[in-house]
Amino acid sequence: MIKNSFILKVNKKNLITNYKFFKNLRKNIIVAPTIKANAYGLGDKEIFNLLKKNGCKNFFVATLEEGIGLNNKNKNINIFVLNGIQNYSLKSFSNNNLIPIINTNLELSKVLKNNIRFGAHIDTGINRLGINFKSLPQSIFKSNKILVVMSHLSSADEKKNNYNNKQKNNFIKVINKFYYKNNILFSLSNSNGAVLSKSYLFDLIRPGIGLYGGNNKNYFLRKNLKPVITLSGKIIQIKSINKNEYVGYNQTFKSKSKIKIAIVGVGYADGIPRLLSNKGFVFYKESKFKIIGRISMDSFTIDISNCKHNLKVGTFVDIINDKHNIEYFAKTCNTISNEIITSIGSRVKRIYV
Repeated sequence: MIKNSFILKVNKKNLITNYKFFKNLRKNIIVAPTIKANAYGLGDKEIFNLLKKNGCKNFFVATLEEGIGLNNKNKNINIFVLNGIQNYSLKSFSNNNLIPIINTNLELSKVLKNNIRFGAHIDTGINRLGINFKSLPQSIFKSNKILVVMSHLSSADEKKNNYNNKQKNNFIKVINKFYYKNNILFSLSNSNGAVLSKSYLFDLIRPGIGLYGGNNKNYFLRKNLKPVITLSGKIIQIKSINKNEYVGYNQTFKSKSKIKIAIVGVGYADGIPRLLSNKGFVFYKESKFKIIGRISMDSFTIDISNCKHNLKVGTFVDIINDKHNIEYFAKTCNTISNEIITSIGSRVKRIYV
């Protein structure tokens, strides 16, 4: 018996199919999955080990703490830390077999002084992390410890946005300054950037949401990627209420007749946005049931008056599944799939099937 009220099922086969999709975009392309934020909520250790078993040797995380948590003992596996050195000791990186992605000239001087392996984030126009491409010091071009030179697209999810091309051209200007280095990997693209055109691939791509079944409304990704997650909540009570009764906080739902309701034992603490109050749906087989009343911290209520199935306490209903996937859910919440799955809480049981 599953004791948890909320289950996230991760389809390992489909995740690896998505990984191979990115591998097949071009011969010899290096795919370095982004497994930051607990592998977008799916479980970073499990996803890390699964991808390693399938030949993956390069990964990106955001923070030093995320990298340390992976406990990487294999020096042939590269784990790059996107948020850089900050005020950490360089030994924290070398002792844990992690490679910092430097983002400032000060960080660059530290890694050069200590002669450690590193990657460099070049800002080509997003104006977040990274050294501005116009002000790169000459010392960066002379180092023999630099493994990756990367940048990040601002609008990769907008195929027709010319800013992508502008950033790519800025990145090429940087690459040309490394013309005598043939052992550096150049990387510009995430999931969406990787399918803008082959000219955005360079040596290495860093898919994130695409691995986990999201597509950010990209038709080509939607057509080729497999769904990876199923998110289900358990019914913990069933009862009937009479006409003109209210459900949940602040009387936002009033029954127009006698109805049958079920309380699902998950809430906004688990990653179900309050925005879905009186708006969202859950699914059981071919049926769907509307969420009524306010979503609270640990539960929400659905109307099962017209249910044809024998729903009972302990039955799991789907919040996200193959048919009603994370993009469908994100659209209902007026957000992106990245935010949805990274918001799934720690109480949620992860199961790998």
